[in-house]
Amino acid sequence: MRTLHHLPLSPQCRLVRLALSEKRLPFDLAIERVWEQREDFLNLNPAGEVPVLVEENGLAIPGGRVICEYLDEAYPDVPLMGRTLAERVEVRRLLDWFETRFASEVTQNLLGEKVDKRLHGRGHPDGNALRAGYGCLRFHLDYISWLAETRSWLAGNTISIADFAAAAHLSSLDFIGDITWAKAPAAKEWYARVKSRPCFRGLLSDRMSGIMPPAHYANLDF
Repeated sequence: MRTLHHLPLSPQCRLVRLALSEKRLPFDLAIERVWEQREDFLNLNPAGEVPVLVEENGLAIPGGRVICEYLDEAYPDVPLMGRTLAERVEVRRLLDWFETRFASEVTQNLLGEKVDKRLHGRGHPDGNALRAGYGCLRFHLDYISWLAETRSWLAGNTISIADFAAAAHLSSLDFIGDITWAKAPAAKEWYARVKSRPCFRGLLSDRMSGIMPPAHYANLDF
């Protein structure tokens, strides 16, 4: 069985879980406490970061975006990177947007301060970082709302890795209660459609010691 080394609230790991499940590829999950720097794990990925997907033949694929590209090449029956050249450009543009800009402006300032610092024993959240994160979150939710209002899915007419990348970050933030959905109704409606898909069930059942998600987290109708 292929195995995904992951951390439950990591958006990059959640992205890969969604892609694997959408493609109906069975996999086992192995929580990897990256701060322990296990030698066996470092042999899989010298960068010491999750996610890392290990195929049944032993092939190790590190990194969320690398894994998603690999999955679409190795298992193309359910394409998630776009069908035409233009679609693939837009999917990759938005994937980069969420994995780079959203990650640095929002996720790092909120999830990083509230959860990652605690896991790594790095002290208390920085108030300035939290304020910056909440401010940027409003901008990004507005952008997601605009995309959702003007397209069937974020990158075009079909669901893609772009939708799953955005939903992976938002689901992690929603888990810690950091999203006021009432202020972004179009983004909320789009997110409800994504999390209603069968591939999302695993994420909605996630639980983490010391953190209780809000009641609406696993509710498909909010």
